[in-house]
Amino acid sequence: MSAPLHFTVPDDRAGCRIDVLVSEESGSLSRSAAARLIDNGAVSVNGRAVSKNYKCKGSDKISVTFPEPRLLEAKPQNIPLDIVYEDSDLLVVNKPKGMVVHPAAGNYEGTLVNALLYHCGKSLSGINGVLRPGIVHRIDKDTSGLLIVAKNDAAHTGLAEQISSHSFERAYECVVHGNVKEDRGTVNRPIGRNPADRKKMAVTYKNSKNAVTHYEVIERFDNFTYMRCVLETGRTHQIRVHMAYIGHPVAGDEVYGPKKTQKGLNGQCLHARHIGFIHPKTGEHLEFDSDLPEYFTAFLTKLKSNKKR
Repeated sequence: MSAPLHFTVPDDRAGCRIDVLVSEESGSLSRSAAARLIDNGAVSVNGRAVSKNYKCKGSDKISVTFPEPRLLEAKPQNIPLDIVYEDSDLLVVNKPKGMVVHPAAGNYEGTLVNALLYHCGKSLSGINGVLRPGIVHRIDKDTSGLLIVAKNDAAHTGLAEQISSHSFERAYECVVHGNVKEDRGTVNRPIGRNPADRKKMAVTYKNSKNAVTHYEVIERFDNFTYMRCVLETGRTHQIRVHMAYIGHPVAGDEVYGPKKTQKGLNGQCLHARHIGFIHPKTGEHLEFDSDLPEYFTAFLTKLKSNKKR
């Protein structure tokens, strides 16, 4: 079962219907799905059940309980995996662009989890439930690169603790719009749901979490910059949001970038290039790197050929 959702209605959202606000705050529920939860008594306002057309008041306390998913248990599928490393406790996978990490509304098949279940059988940690077995951290559908998977709960706990303490190394490479002036820098700004669009994330100081991204320029082109970004924290869409915040959105990003995106990229030009961690069982420090995928190298080649001499 998903963790309950609790939020307080901002004064500027007073008068909005409860199904609209629940849909927005969830970040994934459609309005009709939110209405069904309300009809089923899974949503309360100040501790009381309401109808789906209830008009919210400022400072109303909303609680949403999500039912146990039915028929949503992920199923094994024979999908090829690019496995960089594997032992009895964990594996490191190189995820291709376009692959969703775990099943969710609208994507119940063809995900990394479906492939992992076929490859590993029941040897995956269960801490994150039946829809995300083994998944310690995730990367976006259109982000390619390295992802670590836990085969048992002990490994999962050990890896999650390293991520929480910021000792888990994660470095990405990306191409961003514009010419980043500083050779290196840090973006230290909190990230939370975008108040104007609850399906997006944004730099915000309201209902947000600390987020830190360190960046370094690898190469500059006429209208783009090739960069390395190191995560100190791991918030949803962190690099994409931070780069857009400093005025250099990731090339190809259809959510945080310009309305007219770069052709041929089919999503953001962002690759999880490096991970490093302490093996939760052996104590050995392990590091892995992933070659840039073809879509990324092709874009770099194009930028190099167009670069002014």
